[in-house]
Amino acid sequence: MIRLIAAALVASTALLPGAARAAQSPPRAPEATGWGGAVSSIDPDASEAGISVLRHGGNAVDAAVATAAALGVTDPFSAGVGGGGFFVHYDARTRKVSTVDGRETAPASATSDLFVENGTAIPFDQAVTSGLSVGVPGTPKTWQEVLRRWGTLSLREAMGPAERIARDGFTVDATFNKQITDNAARFTDFPATRALYLPQGTAPAVGTRFRNPDLADTYRELGRHGTSAFYNGPIGDDLLKTVRTPPVDPTSTRVVRPGDLTQADLRTYTAPVREPSRTTYRGLDVYGMAPPSSGGTTVGEALNILEGVDIGALTRTQYLHRFLEASRLSFADRNRWIGDPAFTNVPTKELLSQPFADSRACLISPDKTLTSPVAPGDPRNPTACATTGTPAPTPYEGEHTTHLTTADRWGNVVAYTLTIEQEGGNGIVVPGRGFLLNNELTDFSSTPTTPGTPDPNLPGPTKRPRSSMAPTIVLNHGKAVLAVGSPGGASIITTVLQVLTGNLDRNLPLVQAIAAPRASQRNTTTTQAEITFLATPEATALQALGHKFTPTTEIGATTGIELLNDGRWHAAAEPARRGGGAARVVRPTN
Repeated sequence: MIRLIAAALVASTALLPGAARAAQSPPRAPEATGWGGAVSSIDPDASEAGISVLRHGGNAVDAAVATAAALGVTDPFSAGVGGGGFFVHYDARTRKVSTVDGRETAPASATSDLFVENGTAIPFDQAVTSGLSVGVPGTPKTWQEVLRRWGTLSLREAMGPAERIARDGFTVDATFNKQITDNAARFTDFPATRALYLPQGTAPAVGTRFRNPDLADTYRELGRHGTSAFYNGPIGDDLLKTVRTPPVDPTSTRVVRPGDLTQADLRTYTAPVREPSRTTYRGLDVYGMAPPSSGGTTVGEALNILEGVDIGALTRTQYLHRFLEASRLSFADRNRWIGDPAFTNVPTKELLSQPFADSRACLISPDKTLTSPVAPGDPRNPTACATTGTPAPTPYEGEHTTHLTTADRWGNVVAYTLTIEQEGGNGIVVPGRGFLLNNELTDFSSTPTTPGTPDPNLPGPTKRPRSSMAPTIVLNHGKAVLAVGSPGGASIITTVLQVLTGNLDRNLPLVQAIAAPRASQRNTTTTQAEITFLATPEATALQALGHKFTPTTEIGATTGIELLNDGRWHAAAEPARRGGGAARVVRPTN
């Protein structure tokens, strides 16, 4: 059966030759409804890769890996085999939700002073564009692990569509062109990056065809030899050489520090299966990613804070006020308590308890805002309206992640967020391999965020930095009915929370909940808000309550799927953000 699927898949994904392929690009579509399964991602070619797997008998896990591998080609400045992520899976047969932690790890030699020189934190931009910032990538191991546990295809078969896209090319869109243009100064300083993305000194023009034959060869090698080629073989050797001796143009004046990853760091990397975070909300079970991601616990705590009020019955202003205040409080607790559970005793269960949420919810007034930064609560000893200790600030996280969601005809569902951190990662393409390296270790706190208070997110040997990725699956009486996620750094959490409450409480159709103007409060003095949000009458009303806003162009780029009452899948993506997403179903009915 698997061979038949693979043969059909290869035939269906053979790309058209020459100009014919360049002239055709799958359309973007913010929503699709139908039978047989669904895929939603930010990119049409990637969504088509996933749908082709479903059409030929693959399941949601197979489709997720195929989509993710294709995103590594067409959205390489957000994700790829040089990065990591978090994978949430719902098994329709067992009705169980499981998660795989593909977060990058620091080298065994890392200390809490990884980004400190002469007692001072290294400038952030220099920390990003360096070998120091590169964690052991988790994406290849994640793909192998999820296919082994729940998939039906081999790694080679699942990566087949992406290999073909990399070899034969895809059509450059405005987002791809802009991301290269925005990074041109640092990309120019690395010959391999420059040769791939600035071949004539400028970004490839919109509408032209872009090929990445080195990445196609890397995918082929991974498919033939498995992830041992990456973690204990020639791909890993090239990666280590790049990290330890960054290939900088000799004429560049950029300071690029080497990293200290070793073969042992690669060889001993694991992508563990972890228990998901879980909370109940309005009779539904909400599952997410537990630490080292803060996504599941922070979204879950905020939902618990909101549970005591019927926010569906409130005015839109009061709904948004409650949403922003719940975000503010849950971020105060996230910043104090969340880190890598292998190094920090994270009170996950207590953070997600309703008594703790109630002790925080009573701080919210309908008439005025809290003043940020709010001090955290003590989840192990919840006391009504009490705070404890010193507020911990929310460190910056790179916003250019990507998220995909898949579902199949059997009811299995995947929510998968993956990243290389900054837009373009650390800026360095591994020579001859065609993929960018991550800068995930800059998600650690460079120095203690609050002197005198334990910081759970300082660097350490083999430690995983705290993340905000929040792939989320919602169950109703044991059946997966909704899955969402988003890129956006720390704003991922608030984006997912806003989409969930918009859909579940405010009865917005999923695509409208995704398209709604966004604001993101992360226990800071001002709330980041899209310009479209600031143009609403509610923004003025919120300012009268004490909310202060900082404008931004856009927040996040959500994808999601939902199960309709008649059994059809509805896939939804952004109508406009990042140029719009690509929702697909196997057999459309709309």
